[in-house]
Amino acid sequence: MTGTQSSKGHPFILGKTLGKAMGSVHLACPLGYVAGRTQILPGKMPRERASTGPTLGEDIFSRLSTTPKASGWEKNRSGNNFAEIKTEDKKINLHIPELLDELKALDVANEEAALVMDTKFPLILMAGTAYVHKRQPLMRDPAWNEGKRVCTLAMHPNDAASLKLTDGQQVRVITEAGSEEIELEVSDTAHIGHVVIPHGFGLVYNGRKYGANVNRLTKNTHRDQFGTPIHSICPLPGGGNLINI
Repeated sequence: MTGTQSSKGHPFILGKTLGKAMGSVHLACPLGYVAGRTQILPGKMPRERASTGPTLGEDIFSRLSTTPKASGWEKNRSGNNFAEIKTEDKKINLHIPELLDELKALDVANEEAALVMDTKFPLILMAGTAYVHKRQPLMRDPAWNEGKRVCTLAMHPNDAASLKLTDGQQVRVITEAGSEEIELEVSDTAHIGHVVIPHGFGLVYNGRKYGANVNRLTKNTHRDQFGTPIHSICPLPGGGNLINI
């Protein structure tokens, strides 16, 4: 196993060993990180905090985890930050061959053409958004949202009127990937031609499903040229994309 392969496995090893002892995988990983930097930290730490003892990593972790405000632990004393550059030529390389064609293709005409909507796909679904009444996909117990209006499809009033849909009714959203039933919320928080479904719902609790799982509406092949999923722009086909049920 190479050094790189070994370092990639460190979080898993720490989680299964130190994580059990600490009662938290999430605490074990940063402890392992700071402990692994003790060989280079002393020379960069502010003098009043410098230490060369064997418990330096534990000391740093303890202070970071118990101090509510930010703490600075590394400081370049030499005044020459460029000495830390690790490239062979000691320069910051901005040349990324994989991006050259993309950069050359950037112009106003291409950008405007890309923004023209296909008449067969008049609406754009943004799959997932920040939402005050959710706990990401960790939300299991629906009591967390008791008494609140959660997991709705937000749609601009103009779009709702043109589709003859009303606030509060149940609709079925259909995409290339699948379909989900969800409550419609007519709201000016959504732009015209743009609908939003939050993440963190559609999970099963005690045998019952709560809310709509927006991940079931996104196609795994809907990616950019570099392989990054495009979940903020998911075209909805016209006609039967939103059905009153």
